[in-house]
Amino acid sequence: MPHIPDFDTDAILSALNVISQKHPEGSPERDVIELAQIALVYPRHIRKEDDFRRFYKEFFDPAFKLKVSHEFATREDADKWLASGNAKDAERVRIAGKGFMVVQLPGRLTLMSAPLEDEEVEEDESEEDSE
Repeated sequence: MPHIPDFDTDAILSALNVISQKHPEGSPERDVIELAQIALVYPRHIRKEDDFRRFYKEFFDPAFKLKVSHEFATREDADKWLASGNAKDAERVRIAGKGFMVVQLPGRLTLMSAPLEDEEVEEDESEEDSE
């Protein structure tokens, strides 16, 4: 995926529109392109375009790492913290060395397995060792 520094959202939307028109209405390709257009308009709509540009820049920075807000020795410790009311949706935590993300469900928060970058590297290395 190429990095486009100082991209022009309107120019990208226009280019996507040209590409979209090459596919029949209702086709999966056109639907995906139109979804991408909406995704680009959304940060502008909610007045968070600067936040999106910052995230986009960080996404391509090789030093970019997911921020882990808390580390817990056990799932029980993490569940106590979750029950304390201090957790926030999408917050990343580490439990016994594994990555998790706080997820808002109807009426409650829960923890979902969500590997962190260092876990993915370890898994890739172990796959190479087994070959």
